[in-house]
Amino acid sequence: MEHKPKLADVAQAAGVSTATASQVLRGTGRISDSTRKNVVAAAKRLNYVRDSRAASMRSGENREIGFAVLQIANPFNAEVISGVSDLLETEGYLVSVLDSRDDTDRQRRNLEAFIRSSRGGLLWVPAENTDDDTFELLKAHGIPTVSFLRRSGKGRFDHVGIENSAATESATRYLAELGHRHIAYLGGTAEFGVRVERIEGCKKAIAELGLPELVVWNCPDEKVAGLTEISKLREAYPKITGIVCNGDMVAIGACSGMIRMGLKPGRDISVVGFDDVQDAAIATPPLTTMSVSPYQLGRKLARVALDRIRDPEMPTTISLMPAELITRESTGPAPKEAD
Repeated sequence: MEHKPKLADVAQAAGVSTATASQVLRGTGRISDSTRKNVVAAAKRLNYVRDSRAASMRSGENREIGFAVLQIANPFNAEVISGVSDLLETEGYLVSVLDSRDDTDRQRRNLEAFIRSSRGGLLWVPAENTDDDTFELLKAHGIPTVSFLRRSGKGRFDHVGIENSAATESATRYLAELGHRHIAYLGGTAEFGVRVERIEGCKKAIAELGLPELVVWNCPDEKVAGLTEISKLREAYPKITGIVCNGDMVAIGACSGMIRMGLKPGRDISVVGFDDVQDAAIATPPLTTMSVSPYQLGRKLARVALDRIRDPEMPTTISLMPAELITRESTGPAPKEAD
């Protein structure tokens, strides 16, 4: 089915009247269990979601944009949202944000909520293990959609992301230039997308430089996780003197953990973050990081969404933003006693 699924389509597929289908999907009326199950199954099969604001949509353009992210609490996401909101507000749009927490069931509920409220566009970080049915759902309803950070969906949507592999390759080479030979990658748990690309960048540099194998240490991208996991990493791999982190939060936490252990970040172990959130520059010590300017990244994301809304037939676009190495006090020459 190429057109947006309608209530009449559901009714026809279920073999009932439009009025009966409407009652089932609104949870009203005295409907038999078998009929109710048939209608619900047909709606799911056709990717139908009841549009509770159809009347208002018929009266004019919708000026609200939905943004589905993974962790609103992460300062990176907060700065991206700020950039998105600031630019869209100047164009007369409002932004509503929902947090999927990287959970596919929660993500589905969030996306259906956006569809029910007829958002004029969607910005979306796909959750890990997002199935193809979810992409078909969005395609079926024709919402102008831009995926962010994680690219998937067989090229159905515009995408804004980061040159992840090139960034971490640069970070690893920088540590090697400082004399670090034993390097670890700290943070994240995802086995696809952004994190995998970043690990590949580290491994590429290490292979070309002839350094010992990269140590990959999983943990959530949070300050507390970085603080607690750095001691475990240090105990398991005492030769590690350089660390590339999946994000600034886990990097800042790792630096705090080192200080508690009596170590000095930038002298005993060098740490490179990723993102350059505002906290990076004022952390203890100030954090060396791969900067992607989250606020500006959000503005870029908003511009792509506006372009798609204004020209629904334009070719699908892919925008990958480079990262810049910002050196601060969390990195320094490898300790003299290091191999």
